[in-house]
Amino acid sequence: MALLYRILTAASVLILAPYYAWRGWRRREPRQTLRDRFGFLSPQILERANAASRENRPVWIHAVSVGEVLAAQPLLEGLRARFPARPLYVSTTTETGQRLARERFSAAADLFYFPLDWTTSVRRALRSLRPALIIIMETEIWPNFLRVAHEAGVAVIFANARISERSMARFERWKFLVGDFFERILQWPALFLAQTSEDAARLASMGAPEERVEVTGNLKYDSEPPPATPFLEWLAGQIKNQERWPVLVAGSVVAEEESHVLAAWDLVQRQWRHSLLILAPRKPDRFDAAAALCHEGGWNVVRRSQINLSLPLDDQADILLLDSIGELAGLYSIAEAVFVGGSLVRSGGHNILEPAWYSKPPVFGPSMENFQEMAGRFLSARAGIQVDSGPMLGRVWIQLIEDAATRQRAGEAAKKIYLQNRGAALRSLDRIAALLASGDEGECR
Repeated sequence: MALLYRILTAASVLILAPYYAWRGWRRREPRQTLRDRFGFLSPQILERANAASRENRPVWIHAVSVGEVLAAQPLLEGLRARFPARPLYVSTTTETGQRLARERFSAAADLFYFPLDWTTSVRRALRSLRPALIIIMETEIWPNFLRVAHEAGVAVIFANARISERSMARFERWKFLVGDFFERILQWPALFLAQTSEDAARLASMGAPEERVEVTGNLKYDSEPPPATPFLEWLAGQIKNQERWPVLVAGSVVAEEESHVLAAWDLVQRQWRHSLLILAPRKPDRFDAAAALCHEGGWNVVRRSQINLSLPLDDQADILLLDSIGELAGLYSIAEAVFVGGSLVRSGGHNILEPAWYSKPPVFGPSMENFQEMAGRFLSARAGIQVDSGPMLGRVWIQLIEDAATRQRAGEAAKKIYLQNRGAALRSLDRIAALLASGDEGECR
């Protein structure tokens, strides 16, 4: 199976090379993006990596996309404080993750795109960076990458590791075919820092050595609210001056979910004509489609990308479409009611802690497989509300708008959960520091 995988990934390069070249041209990506994916890191990274001393070789952190980038932030800042002499490099897989990391990760020496899981690309990136340690956020299991890192003597840690119920069910279904393959792969990482005891048990059942699996908690609880941006301050001022009320925020909305949110919004706007919906699609490729759906519904839409902060907000705007990256979290602070997307359709859910930072009770749908434990905490404490349709979302929004006491109580409970479950970053940092101090740093042969 391992040999077959290596053959297939090598063969796939013939397809992926022209695909990524075409996509980069279409999106006007820098040429370095494609080079990163094939392991050719930028001259600046090579120069800094070569200048690092043997005792302070780099730490490489990989965060796939936006959610992993946000989870990695407290870890990155903690590593910078503990190991100021070690360069910290961050890779992402997605463009949105890369853009957010460039905005948030001032502590990183540099950023690049994760190499394709092709032996040659991986080996080239490792030899260029010469890392002492690699930290993979959550559970991105790339067999060739793990094998080459192991052969090079570089320790790999999975931080904030999780295995969703859906992923586990898929593994069980195909265990007869891939079980031995995964068991072999999971022998290579040095440590698995799991979010929950259930995640730890699932990792062990897939083949991870039990003595290398530890429960350190969910790093997302250690994330901090972002500082206020000029856009947030401008928008809060416009809402106050125009006496817009209520304000609703639907964040991280995914494809096929926009129609449900707009159905809910229609119910709200029938009662409050001067209300405002802030609609934030999860991915940039949905910006135009979401705007089109809003226009088809007859609403006046203002796009964030077309706003001039020196001019007032259109007072006839019904919907503000947030077609930007990295500005969503702070906007929850100005909302009367919120919705966290990726949950009304089968997508696995998104982070419900961001509204909790501002004492806003998150409303979300039934598909929360990626945040199952967290969603359970919120529902048990009546700190969040689960809905199963657009009309139900609308009714819940109306209830929260009309009942300030319920809104406040649930919001306070949500923030309490956020504050009480912090500490995963410190526990994870202790284990990472111990591994670095133990002298088990690879030579990256």
